Amino acid sequence: MATDFEKIATKVSAVSIFGNLILSLFKLMAGVLANSGAMISDAVHSASDVFSSIIVIIGVKISAKNSDKEHPYGHERMECVAAIVLSVILLITGIFIAEETIGTIVKGRGGDIKVPGILALIAAVVSIVSKEAMYWYTRHYAKAIDSGALMADAWHHRSDALSSVGALIGIGGARLGLPVLEPVASLVICLFIFKAAYDIFKDATDKMVDHSCDDETEERLRRCAAEQAGVAGVDMLHTRIFGNKIYVDIEIRADGEMKLREAHNIAENVHSEIERNFPKVKHIMVHVNPCEKE
Repeated sequence: MATDFEKIATKVSAVSIFGNLILSLFKLMAGVLANSGAMISDAVHSASDVFSSIIVIIGVKISAKNSDKEHPYGHERMECVAAIVLSVILLITGIFIAEETIGTIVKGRGGDIKVPGILALIAAVVSIVSKEAMYWYTRHYAKAIDSGALMADAWHHRSDALSSVGALIGIGGARLGLPVLEPVASLVICLFIFKAAYDIFKDATDKMVDHSCDDETEERLRRCAAEQAGVAGVDMLHTRIFGNKIYVDIEIRADGEMKLREAHNIAENVHSEIERNFPKVKHIMVHVNPCEKE
């Protein structure tokens, strides 16, 4: 049975796929009819979002699978793999736009830039509004279920909106007699796309290599354990991020004279309280060190 995490991610990705299909076809038609190379490139960018949303669905479905014999720690890292693939797609998209833009600038020196029709300008505005709405929609649910892959997809929508802003400026400039504005604006937009690709890639790789939690989260974990009855202190705390989950290894101090069952109960209580107060914690290993009774 699909989890709420999987259901939400699949629903959001399905909305993205449908929206991008309609939008890319509309922009392609507008680019061809209005003689706008920028709008045709923008349509290709939107079409790439369809592919990225499919990757998100696949990644989320695999990451939501329960643990099994071959994968005792679950499949959460597959979502990180999906996010990395999306960052690469974003990077390639940026390179593609930059290449096309530089080619346009070179051609423009010879005066070979045609003035686009008004339909291309309308398509750019529609694209900006639509893609920005899709960005905020996807971002909302990405934060709600803490999904790196969905957040990567949200930034892909934002990169498309920024690309359309460049197209709008360029098309508008061309119609006002300043065709060079289109390629210049597109190059600036590429920088934003490259930055988004880098941020997505860094976040995903941090989660892939067992990056520790931030200092504030670790301090809260330490404080939660230390406040439990029978705990004399915390000797060691290690955390690692596994996909969108947290694994915790902690060593606490307790009276060395107490019985094993009592020490075990204290460890169980620490385990339960951390799980209750930190929903993202998937697994905790609690070790009890003996100390003198205080």
